[in-house]
Amino acid sequence: MSEVTFNPSKDVPDLSGRVYLVTGGTSGLGAGFISLIAAASPSKIFLSGRSKTKAHALVSKVSAISPSTELIFLEADLSSLASVRQMAQTFLAQSNRLDVLMCNAGIMGTPPGLSADGYEIQFGTNHVGHALLIKLLLPVLLSTASQPDADVRIISMSSVAHTLTPPSGIEFDSLRTPQDGLAPFYQPSNFTRYGQSKLANLLYARQLALHYPQLLSVSVHPGFVKTDMMSGASLRDRAIVAMASKGKWTKVDEGPWNQTWAATAEREGLRNGAYYEPIGVDVRSSTKWVDDKVLGERLWTWTEGELEAWVL
Repeated sequence: MSEVTFNPSKDVPDLSGRVYLVTGGTSGLGAGFISLIAAASPSKIFLSGRSKTKAHALVSKVSAISPSTELIFLEADLSSLASVRQMAQTFLAQSNRLDVLMCNAGIMGTPPGLSADGYEIQFGTNHVGHALLIKLLLPVLLSTASQPDADVRIISMSSVAHTLTPPSGIEFDSLRTPQDGLAPFYQPSNFTRYGQSKLANLLYARQLALHYPQLLSVSVHPGFVKTDMMSGASLRDRAIVAMASKGKWTKVDEGPWNQTWAATAEREGLRNGAYYEPIGVDVRSSTKWVDDKVLGERLWTWTEGELEAWVL
């Protein structure tokens, strides 16, 4: 599939009456996405994050763009399942509709560590936290999808780094350890753990499309964008990202365009379960793991088991 011509200032349709929830919405790509869709006047935008200061600054900015759009901040930490559950409860107490869930929050290339619930920190934050949020919000997503003219979507932020995985794709047996030294000899361990989590985002989006075909579920790569995710990276890690980009950096203001396209383009132009690179490029077979049905089903089953105790 060739690249799609897309300019959010011209191509985002009227979003009146729509409700959005954006994780990691207080800065970076999430904040950029919110600014772009706000211009189309959705009814409500819920944004999650850890910084009230950043949230309030964004609310002031977006209110000037679209005074009719209500912005609601949900303080949350995706690395804590208790925090994710509290966020879901707070959202459900304030809205009986959800048109688009933008799973945007994430961490990248961090040192070895564990999440609050004992998972490898990048997998716990990027996959497990979002999987719980999706599971808790499925009833309202499905309810919204049953309404006339509904177009309900779950957009998951993956990355071209989903190709940087351990030899097995996902090392399930050690996900409750820091997985230090996980990588093959030619890859840095921190980026291998990141790639593993991004492969999980991609595969889980595909599984959602299979289990809930009435919802549109896709994953996207934003491009190589200089966001604050790399602010604490070492010189080595910065060099690795620079080499991987091959000089093809996406302008910061265009960083949210691919996820904005996925969230707002005509539904007929998207394939359920697909993975899209900028902009709107349907990449079907980037690695053998992307097409591995057994791995996808194992991830789904493993995730369901891990989240069972957290369901409302």
